Amino acid sequence: MSEPLVEVVRAGVVEALHRGDLAVVDSTGTLRASVGDPVGKITYWRSAAKPFQALPLIYSGAAARWDLSERDLALIAGSHNGEKIHVDQAAALLAKIGCELDDLLCGAHLPLEPHAAAELLRSGQEPNALHNNCSGKHIGMLALAKHLGADRLGYQSPDHPVQAAIMEAICGFSGVPNGTIAIGIDGCGVPCFGTSVYHLAWAFARLMDPRAVNGPYASAAHDLHAAMTAHPYLVAGRGRLDTDLMQVGVTGLIAKGGASGVHCVGLSGGVGLAIKIEDGSTGPPPAPGGVAAIAALHQLKILDEAQVTLLSTHARPLLRNVSGQVVGEVRSRFDLSAN
Repeated sequence: MSEPLVEVVRAGVVEALHRGDLAVVDSTGTLRASVGDPVGKITYWRSAAKPFQALPLIYSGAAARWDLSERDLALIAGSHNGEKIHVDQAAALLAKIGCELDDLLCGAHLPLEPHAAAELLRSGQEPNALHNNCSGKHIGMLALAKHLGADRLGYQSPDHPVQAAIMEAICGFSGVPNGTIAIGIDGCGVPCFGTSVYHLAWAFARLMDPRAVNGPYASAAHDLHAAMTAHPYLVAGRGRLDTDLMQVGVTGLIAKGGASGVHCVGLSGGVGLAIKIEDGSTGPPPAPGGVAAIAALHQLKILDEAQVTLLSTHARPLLRNVSGQVVGEVRSRFDLSAN
């Protein structure tokens, strides 16, 4: 069963408890630490899959054909805030591959970042597909479709050549055979993938150390890792855990969260951390998955006390009432050394 990972405390009383499953796996597949049941239960990767969905774009030669930069790849692998820097990068990327806004099938929503959303509303403009946090991923899929000579209409369908190439990458890194991965439809309309939390962590470990993965993945994984670490702001943005974790000073770390309480980290040398919050809570901040991720990294001695302090808004957030008075806190509730 899932176990308590995060608790919400108000005046010394545990007001809410977030259970979940956590796995720390190295690139050989060894389960180094765990909480809950990371092996027996299935969860969808949601947007934590985006780095793997970007890989075929690189190893197929499409990224080279369209002269995609590290900034482009970081946006494609990310779930951006919809800030101006993200929308401008997405617009330039869409133009670079010779596609139009109407080609994007991700739909539109307000920017995730509150200031960017408020600014758009004040301007009287409606959000378009470029504001969607998944627009980079969808532009990448369009680029791959064009490169493969496939019809760009329907690129989101599970039987499209783009999605077949992505499934190959998901299977290659997770170690789960094709045909046994659960397939759902994500919020942006493309397939999402379901495996155990263990296999999700293993995928991130192998992304960081792809030597054991068959096929042309190794150099592609290196290029993607370099892009994400060089441009963490394009992966997420202001106030987001993924960006803040990648900017806190841990060499080679990549972070990628997903909807419904999923958060993953890849560590230099080939270690993956995957967390699933059972109730699917992702916020608004504080998000319990972020609290758990930082606690795990601290317990693994990846983050020191100073770095945890820098990440305090994610690591141990304070609860405040409407007038700003501190009335409680959110904190981790697990010990990896005891599991």
